[in-house]
Amino acid sequence: MYLPIVLPLAITLLFAAPQLPAQPGEDEAADGDALVVQGLPDFTALVERYGPSVVNISTKQSAAFGPQDFSGEEGLPEDSPLYDFFRRFFGEDGPLPEDRDPGRSLGSGFLVSNDGYVLTNAHVVEAADEIIVRTSDRREFVANVIGADERSDIALLKIDGTGLPSVRVGSAADLKVGEWVLAIGSPFGFEHSATAGIVSAKGRNLPTENYVPFIQTDVAINPGNSGGPLFNLKGEVIGVNSQIYSRTGGFMGVSFAIPIDVAMDVVDQLKDKGRVSRGWLGVLIQDVTRELAETFDMAHPRGALVAQVLPGSPAEEAGISPGDIILRFNGKEVATSSNLPPLVGVAKVGSEAKVQILRNGEVVDLDVMLAELPDEEGMIISPETMDAPAANRLGLVLQDLTAEQREQFGVAAGVLVESVEEGPAQTSGLRAGDIIVQFDGKPVADLKTFRSLLDEVEGGQSIAVLVRRGDGQMFYPIRVPKD
Repeated sequence: MYLPIVLPLAITLLFAAPQLPAQPGEDEAADGDALVVQGLPDFTALVERYGPSVVNISTKQSAAFGPQDFSGEEGLPEDSPLYDFFRRFFGEDGPLPEDRDPGRSLGSGFLVSNDGYVLTNAHVVEAADEIIVRTSDRREFVANVIGADERSDIALLKIDGTGLPSVRVGSAADLKVGEWVLAIGSPFGFEHSATAGIVSAKGRNLPTENYVPFIQTDVAINPGNSGGPLFNLKGEVIGVNSQIYSRTGGFMGVSFAIPIDVAMDVVDQLKDKGRVSRGWLGVLIQDVTRELAETFDMAHPRGALVAQVLPGSPAEEAGISPGDIILRFNGKEVATSSNLPPLVGVAKVGSEAKVQILRNGEVVDLDVMLAELPDEEGMIISPETMDAPAANRLGLVLQDLTAEQREQFGVAAGVLVESVEEGPAQTSGLRAGDIIVQFDGKPVADLKTFRSLLDEVEGGQSIAVLVRRGDGQMFYPIRVPKD
């Protein structure tokens, strides 16, 4: 019955001339009206104008590469349908003989200035003996590494040249989910390939990188695209394509780009001093789950829960304690724990930061003098980083800590979980070997203290237990069963 309506509409859309989506303020629908799709964007002018600014990067490394490396630094698995094709196209099986050229890694990059500064990913040029930058007009340059930052996966290269075509740098601050974006790079070594899509999400934090709020897109990104630019419809670079989520080695619809604001901050620091410094607060944090929010009398989960304060850290100097929930940092909201590390990381070392916390149900404002992030510093912990989940509360067999155990575990007080039986503690995730250092916001000095605190809790009430496991601390919510 709907065929006469749907078919003409489909024909109209197929033959309609592509045009850019209406900008804010143009042809805005009245409240309650359906959104009107203006058509698909035309990227031809953008590619023609800024495509020459994108370069192909190949590196020579002393180690020989096997067939898994022909597609670039990420490689393809043998069960991939493209494996045989690219093996024939790029090389045969087996390691390279000693008399042949060492292996080459393929990646992308782009010129951020007309005097030869090239931005790419740090992993593209990692351990390279020689870096060759090839432009769209087939010129080749030997590049020098000005600096590389592993934490942000950004590297800055320099080639000798003047009057080179460079990109126009924008900002990812106003980027919106659903906005059209375009990537140009060298997937599988095929130079200057353009792919388009939309922004899928903003502020993504990956397990391997806490200091970059990644832009997630559905732009087709494959091995070799790493280090290439991500453009908006204005022709501005708003991101650096960095990673893909894949189970096959190829594109699966989830790609991640480093916001250009983060990348250019790294570039400026690499130019000035050859290294990158970041602000450091000195806390281990975790998400506030729905259960934990209930134990802290919060209307809804938000903020970053401080599980541990590192000795001698700025947080300790400012009086931040385990159990505090960081709500805002320098005026910016901390909705989840993953929001905090990027905010702290971009803050200037030695500056005074304004930190708003929730403590015992009251909002408290603190001033923290930030230090420089040490070389090795974890900021976010999770149950997985604390070994296998275990147990908690009733069902716990506890014992006092000996003097040797206090020294071994680096705690002044607490009780040791000897074993965990079926019950609320096991459901919550505690395990044998855990040390309970705080119960319902109160310090646990010994087993007698713990029993006294437990007796005060009414059945059916949820409480938060601070557990020491290994070198980390983490809160676990436990609902005390009714008698």
